[in-house]
Amino acid sequence: MTKKEIITIGITMGDPSGIGPEIILKSFENTGICDNRIIVVGDYNIMSAVHKILKIKSFNLVRITSVNKCNFNRNTLNILDLQLVDLKNLLPGKVQAASGHAAFGCIRKAVELAQNKEIDAIVTAPLNKEALHLAGYKYAGHTEILAYLSDTKDYAMLLHDKKLSVIHVSTHISLLEAISGLRRERIEKVIELANESMKKLSGAKPRIAVAGINPHAGENGLFGNEEIKEIAPAVKNMREKSFNVEGPLPPDTVFLQAVNGKYDIVVAMYHDQGHIPLKLLGFNSGVNVTAGLPFIRTSVDHGTAFEIAWQGLADENSMVEAIKLSIKLSQ
Repeated sequence: MTKKEIITIGITMGDPSGIGPEIILKSFENTGICDNRIIVVGDYNIMSAVHKILKIKSFNLVRITSVNKCNFNRNTLNILDLQLVDLKNLLPGKVQAASGHAAFGCIRKAVELAQNKEIDAIVTAPLNKEALHLAGYKYAGHTEILAYLSDTKDYAMLLHDKKLSVIHVSTHISLLEAISGLRRERIEKVIELANESMKKLSGAKPRIAVAGINPHAGENGLFGNEEIKEIAPAVKNMREKSFNVEGPLPPDTVFLQAVNGKYDIVVAMYHDQGHIPLKLLGFNSGVNVTAGLPFIRTSVDHGTAFEIAWQGLADENSMVEAIKLSIKLSQ
């Protein structure tokens, strides 16, 4: 397959009260990023204010009103100005409905650009769920918004780091719901999404491990029967379809086995089961990928960090990795 030579990446500004604008600007100072075709989907006045706080001299910001107005070079970062924020009323580091509204507007515009093939991938800076809800958008997070806006029914959150990759059967629901709602059909779909995603990342047939949901993967029914009723039948069915998958495996050891090279990705049954090991190993380097969307989406694997917002203290490494991965997946 011939690699695509010209790739355009759209980065959403995220919640303007948080660290999103800062980590985007710091990322563009990275030599591995600034030579790419980057568009920030957000608010020019916000980005300009943070640009001044950071005292960046290596590149200037340019306000654009459409993608075809972009001038791509390492000395210029294009800001698609949606004029969503009144800078005078913005409270950095605070939860605000106005910031939630702006964050949602950036995502909506980025999805439109991706669907119209004006950009090849979306990279998202963090949003704040409380601000999002105050603005009237009752979504659990980015993943659910993107799925809704693109009319996607089968999707999953995948966290990727050089040491470990994890994909989730369930994410932003209670632990009780994650257990009671566990179904083999969903597990099979997530195994399929894991296979598709890791083939793009590694180019080889992925080795997939499926974690159990109970201690010791249920110990043959001693500690629960979810493995017997739902997980094992799903794994068996996918193996019969020639997927390279094993499980259910004890959750307390399967992630270590993956880190040691036995597996390429672990299917986690619920949010914290997958997030805890990934964030322990790669908090500042992990990347969030939404598998199953009709376009590529990557994101930082952390939140808005209001406590350090607009102070020049935020670490941009996860954003750098998210942009690099979006380029790799777009090729």
